[in-house]
Amino acid sequence: MRLISRIAVYTACLLPFAAFAEEPQWRHGTSLLGKLKYPAGFERFDYVNPVAPKGGQVRLSDTGSFDSFHPVLPKGSAATGLGLVFERLMTSSMDEVSAEYGLIAEALKYPDDYSWVTYRLNPKAKWHDGKPITPEDVVWSFEQLVEISPQQRFYYRHVEKAEITGPGEITFTFKEKGNRELPHIVGQLLVLPKHWWQGTNADGVKRDVRKSTLEPPLGSGPYRISKFVAGRSLTYARVADYWGADLNVNIGSNNIETIRYEYYRDSTVEFEAFKADAYDWRQESTARVWATSYDFKAVKSNRVLLKTYEEPYRSSGLMVGFILNTRRDKLADPRVRRALNYAFDFEGANKVLFFSQYNRIDSYFDGIELESTGLPQGLELEILNTVKDGVPAEVFTTPYTNPVTGDNTASRANLRQAFQLLQAAGWKRDGNRLVNAKTGKQFEIEYLTNNPGFEKIGLRYQNALKRLGISFKIRVVDTTQFINRIRARDFDVIYSGWAQSMSPGNEQLEYFGSAAADRSASQNYAGIKNPAIDTLINRVIFAKDRVELIAATRALDRVLLWNHYVVPGWTLRLARIARWDRFSHPEKLPNNAIGFPTIWWYDEAKAAKTGAAK
Repeated sequence: MRLISRIAVYTACLLPFAAFAEEPQWRHGTSLLGKLKYPAGFERFDYVNPVAPKGGQVRLSDTGSFDSFHPVLPKGSAATGLGLVFERLMTSSMDEVSAEYGLIAEALKYPDDYSWVTYRLNPKAKWHDGKPITPEDVVWSFEQLVEISPQQRFYYRHVEKAEITGPGEITFTFKEKGNRELPHIVGQLLVLPKHWWQGTNADGVKRDVRKSTLEPPLGSGPYRISKFVAGRSLTYARVADYWGADLNVNIGSNNIETIRYEYYRDSTVEFEAFKADAYDWRQESTARVWATSYDFKAVKSNRVLLKTYEEPYRSSGLMVGFILNTRRDKLADPRVRRALNYAFDFEGANKVLFFSQYNRIDSYFDGIELESTGLPQGLELEILNTVKDGVPAEVFTTPYTNPVTGDNTASRANLRQAFQLLQAAGWKRDGNRLVNAKTGKQFEIEYLTNNPGFEKIGLRYQNALKRLGISFKIRVVDTTQFINRIRARDFDVIYSGWAQSMSPGNEQLEYFGSAAADRSASQNYAGIKNPAIDTLINRVIFAKDRVELIAATRALDRVLLWNHYVVPGWTLRLARIARWDRFSHPEKLPNNAIGFPTIWWYDEAKAAKTGAAK
C-alpha cells in the first residue's frame, strides 16, 4: 500500500502542472489597482441617492454639428451622448480608479497568466425591442468593430479570437500572456444588436454597419433617441422598461427623463444662448470669460450658480499643448522642437489672456503620482538604463523644465537660446527671415485650429516666432475639416493632447507607439517613431505590479518630454461650472467625478424658483 502511494505521488509529479491548476473563479468586477471597493452582491454605489426622483429635463450644448448615429465608424461626426443608448460589458464606478463592475456581463473569470478572459452575460440583459442580448451579439460586435474601425482594431489587436464557450459565455483568447490589462480592456467592449444591423429600416432598405446612418439606432442603455434635427439638436428619452434599472451599478442613476443637446457653431453665440436660458449646464473653458463675463442678471439673482469642482481631475493626468507633426521634415529635429518651446511666452499669455488662472504643464501625466520629478532613481533608473543608447542624455542628467519668460529680459534670453538651437539644426537668418541653410526656403509653420478663441493665443505666439524669422500662419477651419485634416496628417501644428488614467497601459501604444504613427485614425498625432519609447511602453503594459508600473511610466514620461514632441500648454485642475439652478445632487459627490447628469436629478422646487426652462 505504501509502495503504491509513492508511485502515485511520483507519477502525479510528472503530470502537467495544468492538470492541478485551479479553475479561475468568477468575479463580479475587476480592478487594475488592487482590491475592488465594492464586494460581490453590493447594494449600490455609496455616492448615489437611491431614492432620487425621476423626471424633468436637462438641456446641454455641444460645439459643431453631427451627421451620424453610428457609435464607432471613423467617418463623419457622431452625435454626442450615444453612450446613453449603447452599453458595454462592464461599467465603472465614480469613486474608484480603473475599476469595473458587471453590466451586460454579470461576471468574468481569467487565469493568473491573463491569457484569456471569459464573460458571462446577465440573463436579464435585453435590447430596447425586448430581445435578449446574446453571446452572438457580443462576438459579432467585436468582429465588426475591429473590422470597420482602425482605432478599435488597434485597441483590441492583442485579442486573437472571440468565441462562444458556453451558455451565455464568451471567451476572448489573447495573443500574449502577462498583460494584466487585457481582461479589463475587453470589459469596455461596446455591444451592438446583430439582428438590428442585419435587418432593414422602415423603408425596407438593408442596414450596413460599415456605413454612417441617421436612423435612430437600437440599443440597450437607459435612454433612446426620441427626436432630432440633423446637425442641430438631439433629444434622448429615458427608457421606461430599461432592463438594467435595478442593477446595483445603476440604482440612483439616470434620473432625468429627457436629455437634450443643442449644437452651436460659434462659441460666442453658444455663451449668449446659455445666458438666455437656452441650456442648463456649461463648463467654461475660457479663463477670460470666467473672469469677466459671468456678471449677468441671472448670476446676480442666484438663478445661475457658479462653482469650481476638483473631482474630475483627482484621478486623471493630462498633457495638452502645441503638438508638432514630426512627419514634416522641418519639425523632425528635436532641437527645432525645443526652440519652439523657448519661443513660447506662457507667463505673458497667462497674465494677459488667462487672468493668471493657469499653470504650465511639465509632464505627460501632469497632476498625478505617475509624473516624473527630479532625476531618475532606483527602479526607474534601472529601466531607463535598458534604453540608454536611444534616449537623450538629459534624461539622466537634467530634470525637465519648460523655459520661463515673465519679463522682456527673460524673453530675449529665451529667443537667443532658440536661435542657437535652430542654427545648430541647419537654419540661418536671411534678413528678417529664417531659412534653411541648404535650400534657402523660409521656415513656415501653419497652426491648424477649429477654435476661433485660440486665435489670440496664436497671434502672441506668431509675434514671438516672427522675431526669429519664422512665418507662423493661423488657419481656422470648421470641425469637420479639422478632423479630416488631422486624420490625413495634413498639419504642422495643432493644439491638442492626451488624457491619462492612474493605470496606463495599451492606450500608450495608440498615443505614442511607432505602429500607430502612420495610421490616420490613431492618436499618435506627433508621428512618434522611437524604438526606446516602444520599449518603455511595453514595460508599462507588462509591469508585474504597481511599483514597476509607476517606475516604467515615469521613465516613459521623461523620454517623451526630452524628445520635445509638444510645446506644453497649460491647465487648471478645476472644472469651472455654471448651471441654472434646477438640479440637485447627492450630499457628497463621488471622489473622481461631478456625475452630472447621471446621478443628479431634476428638482421641482428649485426649478419653480428659477423659472421654467424654455
